[in-house]
Amino acid sequence: MATMNSVIQKPSVTEKNDKPADKTASQQDMTDYRIELGDSRERLIRHPIYGLVDTPERMKLFMETHIWAVWDFQSLLKSVQQQLSCVTVPWIPSPDAEARRLINEIVLDEESDELPNGSFASHFELYLRSMESAGADTDPISRVIDRIRVGDPVSEVLLEPSVPAEAREFVNRSFSIIHSGNPHRIVAAFTYGREDIIPDMFRQVVVKLAAYSPETWGQFRFYLERHIEHDDDRHGPVCCRIVATMCGNDPVRWAEASDTARHALEARITLWDALAARLAAV
Repeated sequence: MATMNSVIQKPSVTEKNDKPADKTASQQDMTDYRIELGDSRERLIRHPIYGLVDTPERMKLFMETHIWAVWDFQSLLKSVQQQLSCVTVPWIPSPDAEARRLINEIVLDEESDELPNGSFASHFELYLRSMESAGADTDPISRVIDRIRVGDPVSEVLLEPSVPAEAREFVNRSFSIIHSGNPHRIVAAFTYGREDIIPDMFRQVVVKLAAYSPETWGQFRFYLERHIEHDDDRHGPVCCRIVATMCGNDPVRWAEASDTARHALEARITLWDALAARLAAV
């Protein structure tokens, strides 16, 4: 597999000569390839759900469903870490040292971020605290986590009646990607279905929170702004480079990564469609 440095050193456009030589697929520069998302990303950014999160009650309902995507994010992240670094014993070095460093930086931020008071927490735990401050119901996700902690399988615990049907479908689709064991598909889902799109989604929710009580909603706003800061400035661009490294000059890998990225975006759209319908009824 190519290294991250080899990707960074590649030109952003393919140079053209007066008489270009024919290139086979195996000779083609990876800059000739790209992730094809169709209209999925744009549809997700323009989804009507962001306009519906316009009252505290609707915001709490949003959080009670979105928390499942937050937990699912952490699971997908750890799967990416398994693909790019060694997390088994005995330890052996993974092939790409820079990709290893970058994914471990993301794990550090997501799994043990520094909070304003100097303490540390995962973004999942921060979200739970935000829900508690807002008066949202954390019991369903807490019961599932407790059952997983004692060894119950994910597929079984998600059958809990308190798990929203749309959240169950979303998480199951993510775990189907995780269980595929296909590295470039897993990293593409994480990159384009999470890190690359999250800032554009969360900015629209942050605007709504500006009018809400900081005592009640301050932690949630911090969570959203922290993700925007990390994903926009660092995590998103880094993950895009990792995908390019993993796909290299292989058109089949690029096509598979594109398919999985679209799949991840469409799963989020399906989740938002169902949740938007419930929000509109409140």
